[in-house]
Amino acid sequence: MDNRFGDMETFLAVANGGSLASAAKALRLTPSAVSRSIARLEQRLGVTLMRRTTRSLALTAQGIAYRDRMSVLLADIHSVEAGLGQEQQGPRGLLRINASPSIGTMGLLPILPRFTARYPDITVDLTLSDAIVDLVEERADIAIRIGPLRDTRLRAKKLGHSRMVLVASPDYLARRGTPQTPDDLDAHDCLRFSFRRSVDSWPFRIGGKIAQRPVHGSFFGNSGEVVRQMAVAGGGIARHGRFHVAQDLAAGRLIEVLPDHNPGDGEDIHALYAPEDRAAARIRAFLDFLDEALVIET
Repeated sequence: MDNRFGDMETFLAVANGGSLASAAKALRLTPSAVSRSIARLEQRLGVTLMRRTTRSLALTAQGIAYRDRMSVLLADIHSVEAGLGQEQQGPRGLLRINASPSIGTMGLLPILPRFTARYPDITVDLTLSDAIVDLVEERADIAIRIGPLRDTRLRAKKLGHSRMVLVASPDYLARRGTPQTPDDLDAHDCLRFSFRRSVDSWPFRIGGKIAQRPVHGSFFGNSGEVVRQMAVAGGGIARHGRFHVAQDLAAGRLIEVLPDHNPGDGEDIHALYAPEDRAAARIRAFLDFLDEALVIET
């Protein structure tokens, strides 16, 4: 094994075993070889990982942090190596998925039980977040995102397109009145997003043209799901992709507002993954499953 990884594994053996002697026995090395390996690792890192005396050994703060990070890293390496051979027999292993709360709640969670039942050897780790994630840093295999694509290093599989709609609850409209024109929104609470990329204006079709109109309100939400629930609770008028509020519209919890002024814009929904990961059987299986099972309301 390359010295770098060998030194990492030696350090973990010492950190977990509590002594050079126990690590040497577990690794079938001499205590002096273990000591040289630790010294080489500390020299390369430029930090002291453990303090040693003739009777005791204790990790430094840097040593504890390094042990925790390397334990995860080396476990992942071993898992990948073991999984490569196993995946030749069919989709298996850990599948990490990152999705926005809206597409995760409304799109993925209802269909994931079918996927896990079909592929019992795949373990799904689902994280819901509206933050733009780096697949490598977040250790995700697939990210499902709504809106413009930003990372050109990734492959993108289009899952659908959803038209934007303005919605409010029947209770809110009964209390505050139903707007008839975009100008009427000045008298209403418009629910907005606190994303860094969000804007405080909404597009409308007015007189045959599309125009941006500033909107105002007393509430910001950090995710589409937060804003949807606020709208259902009667907190104001929200602007969402139709896929996100389709069930609420069908059940009467929300009502479309200003449909005659809808500009017809929408958002694309994509599954993003690293090009080198496309060959992994578990990733291919999930992408094919999304084609079959995910329904995007347009």
